[in-house]
Amino acid sequence: MPNYISLTEAAAKLQTAYRVLIIGCSGSGKTTLGRAISDAFGLRCIPLDQEVLWQSGWVERSDAEQYSMIAKLVQEDRWVMDGTNPKTFDLRLPRADLVLWPRLPRLACISGVTRRWLKYRGQTRPGMAQGCPEKLDAEFLHFIWTFEQTVSPRIIEGLDTHGPDVPVLVFRSRKEMTDLLALSGAPA
Repeated sequence: MPNYISLTEAAAKLQTAYRVLIIGCSGSGKTTLGRAISDAFGLRCIPLDQEVLWQSGWVERSDAEQYSMIAKLVQEDRWVMDGTNPKTFDLRLPRADLVLWPRLPRLACISGVTRRWLKYRGQTRPGMAQGCPEKLDAEFLHFIWTFEQTVSPRIIEGLDTHGPDVPVLVFRSRKEMTDLLALSGAPA
């Protein structure tokens, strides 16, 4: 079982963490939370969608290339990294001081990606690779709808295997993310 901690414990840990990993479903607020933590604590913000996964035109890098790039990024001293792919947990979890997992209900995630699409449609949003205009399609919505059944079990397995001692905070609402920032002394 992952090393789950409370909101209060996570706020204290966040104040001294050098490397924070944010995982979760699309639309859950990972990138927004990562930017807030980066700004508040001076950690380099590394959105994996932007820096590793995607190339212009929604072309996905190969697994081998992603793995190589992440292997270099995790060696940096201070970062907040948002991205879920459990295939690279063996690289990321041993280096992380804290894992934050916005595990919101699927309707909240769908609402998040819909709001994002309305705001950025036809444009590249912050946290995404250049040349990847915001899109919303049936395949993406299906991924979000089935995330708990298909991806979350792999996340839990990866946490157990590659980071059994790394503290993990699970958020069930956006308010809890705001509360974490407030408790840790970061501006919300």
